[in-house]
Parts: sequence; structure tokens; C-alpha cells
Amino acid sequence: MRIGSPTRRGLISGALAAPLILRPAPARAMEPVDIELVLAVDVSRSVDEQEQELQFRGYAAAFRDPKLIEGIAGGPLGQIAVTLFTWSDWHIQELLVPWTRVDGAAAAEGLAQALDAAPRRTWLYTSISGAMDYAAGLFGQGYEGTRKVVDISGDGISNSGRPVADARADALAKGIVLNGLAVLDRSPQPRAAGMPPLDSYYRDEVIGGPGAFLMVAEGFEAFETAVKRKIIREIATAPPPGPLVERAYA
Repeated sequence: MRIGSPTRRGLISGALAAPLILRPAPARAMEPVDIELVLAVDVSRSVDEQEQELQFRGYAAAFRDPKLIEGIAGGPLGQIAVTLFTWSDWHIQELLVPWTRVDGAAAAEGLAQALDAAPRRTWLYTSISGAMDYAAGLFGQGYEGTRKVVDISGDGISNSGRPVADARADALAKGIVLNGLAVLDRSPQPRAAGMPPLDSYYRDEVIGGPGAFLMVAEGFEAFETAVKRKIIREIATAPPPGPLVERAYA
């Protein structure tokens, strides 16, 4: 058959007109874990250099605690996923520890060392709503937990960004549990007059979702004790009924 024949030309034009079928790339498998835990750490100006150091040391010490390692091992899967970021103004959040699988003492120590080496930076305002919005966007990145929990620690009331009630409602609608760690700083803070007590504010305006609770650190010196108890309670597979508000003392 000659190349220029009508039959051959028809075959070529038919092939060119055929639709191109693109096969979708296989979806990345999500690794199952017992909990996806986001740790959100306040670094606004009310947290001075010494207090910020107490926060970082407290989180690092929590992941070196044998009780926490035991709690992780006791889960159905024996592993959790953890990420940590700092927050301040509505648009300032800094991811310091990307999603990390913690399935034993070695992985927990690696996370603690990352916290030891993380930069310490201080910003200005306090945007709890900004922290909630940023945290909500971190889920679903390689891990799939039976629970999604955000742990917000801070020593002040939100004064930047959109209303906390709106951010809280959006997070709860996504099935995210919001827990709080309120630090009752004994140093007097500016513009504190007329504001509700911080523990009441966190209890009523911040926490929410099934089993949500608030840990109150009575001063930054109690932060390490508070954060250890809080994370151990959060990672429990079937947390026993506990008080809505717990308190830790130095």
C-alpha cells in the first residue's frame, strides 16, 4: 500500500484524533499511627528568653520520659506521629519539627534532640486562631491517625488574627481535638486588667472536641511536669475519664 493512499491517511488521522489517556499516579499510602499529635508552642513577647527555654526543655524532657515511651508502646499500633511548631502573630508560625514517627526510645530521643537544637525566636502578638488554622493544615501529610489532636500551649489571650471561635469551629468540624496547656505566668503582664483568667479563657474558648482537656501549669517552672502529664494522657489509647482541667505545680 502506498503511504499517500486514502486508507493509510485515514489510519494516521484517526490515531491523531484518539484521546490521550493519562493514568493517574498511584496515591501515596498513608502510614497508620495511633495518633497524629501537633504541638503548638507560644513564642510571643510575653514569653521571655528564660521561659521559652523552659518550654523547649519541657517538651524534650517529655519525650525522654520512660512513661511516655511505655504509653506509646501500649497503643494498638505502638507508634504515633508528632510535629511541633512555634506561633505568635496571626501570620507567624514556624515549623521546627516536621512530622516524625515515634515508635520507641530511639525515635523519641531523636525528636528530643531536634528540640534541643531548635532555634529560639520571639515575636510580638498572640494569635491562638492563627495557631489553630496552621495546625489544622498540617494533618494528612504521610500519616493517618485514629485521632487528630492539637496541643496549644500559651501564656496569654489571643490578640491577633480572626476570632478564636471561628478557627475553633473550623478545626472541630474537621474532627480535630483541641487541647490546651495554659501557663499562669506570675510576672505581671501589660493590659491584663479586665481580661478573664487565662485558665478560664482556655477552658471556655480554646479547647474542644471529644475528650478535650486543659492542663494548667502554675508558672513556667511547672511547665515540664505539666507537658509530661499532658502528652502521656493524650497518647493513651483509651483515655480514662479525667478532669476537664488538671493543674501542675513546680
